[in-house]
Amino acid sequence: MSALSLKKYRRIAVKIGSALLVDRTAGLKREWLQSMADDIGRLAHDGAEVLVVSSGAIALGRTILGLGRKALKLEESQAAAAVGQIALAGAWSEALGRHELKSGQILLTLGDTEERRRYLNARATISTLLKMQAVPVINENDTVATTEIRYGDNDRLAARVATMMGADLLVLLSDIDGLYTAPPARDPNAEFIPMVDRITPEIEAMAGAAASELSRGGMRTKLDAGKIATAAGTAMIITAGTRLSPLGAIERGERFTLFKPSPHPVKGYKTWIAGQLEPAGRLTVDTGAVKALMSGKSLLPAGVKAVAGNFARGDTVAILSPEGFEIARGLVAYDAADAVRIAGRKTVEIETVLGYEARSAMIHRDDLVVSHAGAFGD
Repeated sequence: MSALSLKKYRRIAVKIGSALLVDRTAGLKREWLQSMADDIGRLAHDGAEVLVVSSGAIALGRTILGLGRKALKLEESQAAAAVGQIALAGAWSEALGRHELKSGQILLTLGDTEERRRYLNARATISTLLKMQAVPVINENDTVATTEIRYGDNDRLAARVATMMGADLLVLLSDIDGLYTAPPARDPNAEFIPMVDRITPEIEAMAGAAASELSRGGMRTKLDAGKIATAAGTAMIITAGTRLSPLGAIERGERFTLFKPSPHPVKGYKTWIAGQLEPAGRLTVDTGAVKALMSGKSLLPAGVKAVAGNFARGDTVAILSPEGFEIARGLVAYDAADAVRIAGRKTVEIETVLGYEARSAMIHRDDLVVSHAGAFGD
């Protein structure tokens, strides 16, 4: 891959992992942080809007509190996050301030992007910061997040933020310089892949597990992020963040993998639907329903062959082909119990089965996003 000028991108989201920002014994890597701020300052002064999704609060907090490398209890992790968030926000403010840039901290929980009203509120806040020429520094709110209600990694959070804000480019800075045919640490014959047109099952099979003790994500979560981002028309880059000025390194032609955005991106309201991290349930449909969906029609109960999950009306569910591949997502018009009762039934039978007049579509086409180009993997 040759050098890539970032000047052509109007809005750029950058995800920074914990291991890049925090040394397990010395704490914050101030030289690296300043080089990153230098990159952001240069892009900002060239007219780009930059959003930062910055991990590191727990890692930095545990260093400040002297918690060492021991496994932390939930309440200890939350306490470390509380201490680390203040230190991290201050460090970003200072580093960006040297370029006469203001910064604002945004702490998100899973519900802030998965619930529509909170999603719109978060988007409005970040949009206002950008209008005021401040750099949003975004992180998961680890002081209150638990295992059950968390993103689990900042790769997917970064993709969710990037698509929410209509970013042209998402850059995932990692401890690896891009995508390989196999995890290079385990396979010396792994080949580097400079560009990905579409994230296919074969591409996903190349992903390994998490490789750093300070970060939760691995290549798998980066590809999950890629599916969210590219489906919404956002290009994505995976590159090494371990070097100084990592964004400048992209422009100097150092190694990175570029994931192309979908030629048929979802927009607006449907971006929120497509980017839902974990569908509340799954509907398996027949081949007739697959054809109907692909032609832009609603999903009717008659085409549904199986229902899985404990979802409520209005939740996002995945639609699976007879072979089990995800082909679409949408907001379901029925609770799971009623969906089970009317699955496979004709529209004229719905009222008789349920005992009340109800919607004719299981998922209306206005609330449905079809994966024309493998947006969710197939």
